[in-house]
Amino acid sequence: MSKISTLIKPTRIPAAAGGIQINYCKNPACQNYGVPALEKQSGRKQMNDGYMASGGGASIPVLKCKLCGEFPPIKSNIAVSEELARLLADLIPASDPSCPDLQCASHNIPVNSGKGHYQSYGMTHSGSKRYLCKGCGKTFTVSSVSTLRQRHSDKNQMIFSLLMNKSPMRRICEVAEINPRTLYQRIDFFHEQCKAFVAAHERPLLEGMAIPRLYIAVDRQDYTVNWSNQHDKRNVVMHAVGSADHGTGYVFGMHLDFDPSLDPAQIEVDAATLNDQAISYPFRRYARLWLKSDYTDHMRQRSRMRKRKSGVARDVTTDVADTYDAFADRLDVEVPLSQSFDTTLPDKGMQVHGEYTLYGHFLYLKRLFGGVEKVRFFMDQESGIRAACLSAFCDEVKARKTDAFYVRINKDLTVNERRHAIAISRSEFDIAKSNHPGLKDSEVEIQLIQNRLLNMAAIGKWSDRWLLHPFPSMSEPEKAICYLTDYGDYAADHLARLYSKASLHSIDRFFMQLRRRVSLFERPITTSSAQGCSWFGYSPYNPEVAMKLLMIFRVFYNYVAVGKDKKTPAMRLGLAKKKVCMDDIISFSPN
Repeated sequence: MSKISTLIKPTRIPAAAGGIQINYCKNPACQNYGVPALEKQSGRKQMNDGYMASGGGASIPVLKCKLCGEFPPIKSNIAVSEELARLLADLIPASDPSCPDLQCASHNIPVNSGKGHYQSYGMTHSGSKRYLCKGCGKTFTVSSVSTLRQRHSDKNQMIFSLLMNKSPMRRICEVAEINPRTLYQRIDFFHEQCKAFVAAHERPLLEGMAIPRLYIAVDRQDYTVNWSNQHDKRNVVMHAVGSADHGTGYVFGMHLDFDPSLDPAQIEVDAATLNDQAISYPFRRYARLWLKSDYTDHMRQRSRMRKRKSGVARDVTTDVADTYDAFADRLDVEVPLSQSFDTTLPDKGMQVHGEYTLYGHFLYLKRLFGGVEKVRFFMDQESGIRAACLSAFCDEVKARKTDAFYVRINKDLTVNERRHAIAISRSEFDIAKSNHPGLKDSEVEIQLIQNRLLNMAAIGKWSDRWLLHPFPSMSEPEKAICYLTDYGDYAADHLARLYSKASLHSIDRFFMQLRRRVSLFERPITTSSAQGCSWFGYSPYNPEVAMKLLMIFRVFYNYVAVGKDKKTPAMRLGLAKKKVCMDDIISFSPN
């Protein structure tokens, strides 16, 4: 063991970082919910704080809540803080220009601070503003044209449009008559423009924009990156978590578990120097990142997993029960099994452990939702999503400003089976309508949900109570819902209305549009000759390209694409007054 490592004496739980401490019971019904365990050194004397700490080394360290018996896994607060900082970087506007002379007293004073420091000094031939610094007497220019020094800038709108309309990379190069290098430079440029555009237009949310209610659907989507080594044909599979509002369709975040700023070789060497692998997981310096040793440990865990039964008729409740069994099989209940024997880690940049991207994503949403009166989350049945949501919005849940629901959908039904389910539902509705002729259709629907609330099934290790939704749709033909933050303080009709709104449709629609409109995100095809590996000609070779296109498409979806009402999601939310043209993004300048 290295000298550095031997000096590390882990506390009972990791110390708070950046004001973040997530090591506590995440059962909303427990008095310990949101109450962190003490950070003192572990010793012979048992800490009297409502928790017992156990595990470490090769096993996953956990806290046992003495009040409710739950075992929340211990997590790295540094990793959560680092991931949140990475995600929030997209909302940081570009620094205002100032005098470029490092020795000048006005170097860090922006040009918009007033005439006391700078004087307008005309324009350049290209249209950029020129300023005279009164501190050092030098002149400098501030570009007001985003495409300055860019060759073939007249093709930008065409390239942007082709990227958003399912054109493969090679076809874009042919149609726009550019080479691949130029195309990737334009993707970099569009990404930077979209970041600046979002930083400016979502600022009202960070400043507490008043919004009465938000109903947010949360789910994850996987993307395949093709292998780049003929001797190792395993794919890299990335995972992105997205959140979209039901009412407006606005997608507040789409975050990939990938950090392109890091060098894997350098991090591996540094981790070896620190002897990071010998330290318990949440106390490691690089707990946030997938190291080679993490991949090896993960594969050992997968080999011990129970296989899902095949050849059995499945319905949504069976899927719910199987998912709970899968949670129980995990060494860490919050960690999704994101790697397999057919996948590998990226050569460039580093993949982030999925649970930390989830924590960062929900803390990111919390920053945006400061002015929202009430938030209701409808989340895919995933224990990592649940833990991250109930942790980030702990204070809001206890203040009854936030509620969380699991939503499970059976998407394996055929078209005919979906139609049959809808027909049965319609028949049940017609009978209820005839029994209550004085009620409106919406009131009959609420009445039917209230009836089902009386007969909910307890499923899984935690005996969560699930309601089978009585009104299927073609996109959600079989749907089960579990209320995760039920304090028993809502009237039956209020609770039924919340169940009636439970859906993943808004985020699923975004995922569907992303697959349909951006060629790099179309599903890969598995071939028998590839021995289980997937290859798809449109998929990227570099995860960073996928990350940038996710940002570009989110901006396009929110601000450019209009719905049947001729409005964009940003218009419905109040972040834009009209449809934004692609050229508005391409030419956007925050100055």
